[in-house]
Amino acid sequence: MRPIPPPPPGRCRGVEGRLYTRAPTQETPVSRYHPAMGNAPKSSPISILATVFATGLGSGYSPFAPGTAGSAVGLLLWWPLQRAPLVVQFAAIVVVSLLGIAAGGHVARRLGIEDPGLVVIDEVAGMWLTLFALPFTPITAVSGFVLFRILDVFKPPPARWLEGLPGGWGIMADDLMVAVYGNLLIRGALFLWLRT
Repeated sequence: MRPIPPPPPGRCRGVEGRLYTRAPTQETPVSRYHPAMGNAPKSSPISILATVFATGLGSGYSPFAPGTAGSAVGLLLWWPLQRAPLVVQFAAIVVVSLLGIAAGGHVARRLGIEDPGLVVIDEVAGMWLTLFALPFTPITAVSGFVLFRILDVFKPPPARWLEGLPGGWGIMADDLMVAVYGNLLIRGALFLWLRT
């Protein structure tokens, strides 16, 4: 049996002998690890925890609209949290946001993608900030969810600019900014409604 020749530079050979191009690009740099080469690093417990956290308890793996799935998880988690004192709510938002910067940045570096779609902890924190210090009713919950998703798609400035921050900062900052917009819009709508 003739031995399979080594692959040319910039390529690696898969398990079936096919050649796969490994041309690095500026947007998605290729990791030095490749599954076909059998040298992918083992995930540490911290890396696993970071991935579970960054993906919103796995909701980021949703095959359809992972950002919406992450926002839904954030809404469900806010349901019990909204009963806590405001200082506890605010502290939870700050802690999750800071951990999201670290965990989201870790997953992004591991995948070699600047803002992976499966990282949705920014949507979780964004939903919390959207509903922070507002009366939690079916109307505010649904309107906050829909409004946050719309704003997250269009990202009015400076949210779009914040997306360009490095690492996990860029992943989290734009969603937190649109969450501030959403919170203020709902607050303004409630104020006008109560005055009529």
